[in-house]
Amino acid sequence: MAYKQFILVCGGTGCESSKADDIYKELIANAEAMGVKDDVQIVKTGCFGFCEKGPIVKVLPTESFYVEVKPEDAKEIIAEQVIKGREVKRLLYKDDKAKDRIKLEDIGFYQKQFRIVLRNCGIINPENIDEYIARDGYAGLEKVLGSMKPEDVIAELKTSGLRGRGGAGFPTWRKWEFSKNISSDQKYVVCNADEGDPGAYMDRSTIEGDPHSIIEAMSICGYTIGADKGYVYIRAEYPLAIDRLKIALKQAREYGLLGNNILGTNFSFDIEVRLGAGAFVCGEETALLQSLEGHRGMAVPRPPFPAVKGLWGKPTVINNVETWANIPVIFTKGAEWFNKIGTETSKGTKVFALTGKVKSSGLVEVPMGTSLRDIVFGIGGGIKDGKKFKGAQTGGPSGGIIPPDYLDTPIDYESLTSLGSMMGSGGLIVMDEDDCVVDVSRFYMEFCVDESCGKCSPCRIGTNQMHSILQKISRGNGTMEDLDKLEKIGLAMKKAALCGLGQTAPNPTLSTIKRFRNEYLEHINDKSCQAGKCKDLIVYSINKENCIGCGLCARKCPTNCISGDKTQKYTIDASKCIKCGECYKVCKFNAVLKK
Repeated sequence: MAYKQFILVCGGTGCESSKADDIYKELIANAEAMGVKDDVQIVKTGCFGFCEKGPIVKVLPTESFYVEVKPEDAKEIIAEQVIKGREVKRLLYKDDKAKDRIKLEDIGFYQKQFRIVLRNCGIINPENIDEYIARDGYAGLEKVLGSMKPEDVIAELKTSGLRGRGGAGFPTWRKWEFSKNISSDQKYVVCNADEGDPGAYMDRSTIEGDPHSIIEAMSICGYTIGADKGYVYIRAEYPLAIDRLKIALKQAREYGLLGNNILGTNFSFDIEVRLGAGAFVCGEETALLQSLEGHRGMAVPRPPFPAVKGLWGKPTVINNVETWANIPVIFTKGAEWFNKIGTETSKGTKVFALTGKVKSSGLVEVPMGTSLRDIVFGIGGGIKDGKKFKGAQTGGPSGGIIPPDYLDTPIDYESLTSLGSMMGSGGLIVMDEDDCVVDVSRFYMEFCVDESCGKCSPCRIGTNQMHSILQKISRGNGTMEDLDKLEKIGLAMKKAALCGLGQTAPNPTLSTIKRFRNEYLEHINDKSCQAGKCKDLIVYSINKENCIGCGLCARKCPTNCISGDKTQKYTIDASKCIKCGECYKVCKFNAVLKK
């Protein structure tokens, strides 16, 4: 059927939570009711990336880009756009400068992006294998099986320069070569989709929007190393990604792209989905394998590394979702093409979940070497509400906070490591002047305390000790000796902890002590938190000159510690104040002060 128009509806988890599925159903219902169902194809796609403006609806061929769409807008889109050929101008994306519509390629959020991993997200129906195939899907697998030997595949990967996107940046070709060169009756391929960093959703969105790319890549790896079995280990909190992955696996088997004698060759390979319970430590490869085997997810000493002795003691290649998603493109466009993107040591692109105090949050993919400034102020549009940029947290609980002085740092493995941070899986949380680095460090350390498997003492004891000291400082009871203790414990953990969780858990604290030392000194010496985040150091008071005597603060106070009237004005009894901040939130006249 030749459709005249196409409507793409974002079907990622973020937009789905904002009634994108209802929008999709309403569009179909209205197209049928208005007699144009044969003129327009309505497709639910993966994430468009621009999560700040979701739900998103895109209409082709006009490239109409509708944002913040509601189910009740569906009728107007069909009536105006499909039937009358007129855009619904009130729904079109507009920036601060444009008075009318702005072309998709001119939207600041997309201008500096270059999509490899996310190439199909927001473009194809992830539940339709034909749409994946139409965009060179499985062409890489066909090429590998039809004309390449395993050693040729390794050589191509080596030329590409692809490094693991899970955090450490280990060369992908080397890991595959280790497993390939070992003689074994059984080998395995594993996809690590246990994405656990706070604020991170890159892997989830990739699977939701393009599950076949993971299947194709794992199959290429299976052929290369001599494995016939693969597993996708994905957290159970990702129901939409799991459903779409299972649909894609079923379709691949029906098309002869999984199972026995793939594409008429003697190569056989199949994949199972295994659900994780959401333990952060299971993102570490040895803990993940323990969980896959049915044991408690706890790290084991390395070497031997999983590529040599992994799942059930057999050679196992483990890569994360983003790494896998790069593989098919390398074999369709060529390793040389991929190698030209990025920096000398960090090739290709990196996907980030850009969140926090930034104007335009969302899923971002940029060439390696792009500066932090370009991401935060170019793609992200800068800081919300005209606030000052304080720092950016990369790498989640394993990374560090990068201050304003380093905004022009290129984002690559080596540059971030030199700043005491790391690439991590791709979480990028932007902070403004109202954020407190002591509080942020305390939060991440508390997270690591909860998520530590407890197997090794450096992590089990070290995270608890560091968290206790950070709590002490945030309450105004810290000493200069505590800073020394934090650094000594942190450095000991980095050297002695068994796995990456314990080795990197001190990073947020160590990096902030180094880059934001004055803020720690304020907490210790001045008993003050300028950002107003550490409750024990906050004092609320009322400026009587600004107070108009409305009494709203008193009515909202849960402890009745605010008294006064229009003649006497209002005051706060500090001895009864629990520092909930309700009075500060509701005052419209800047009469309530927070110091």
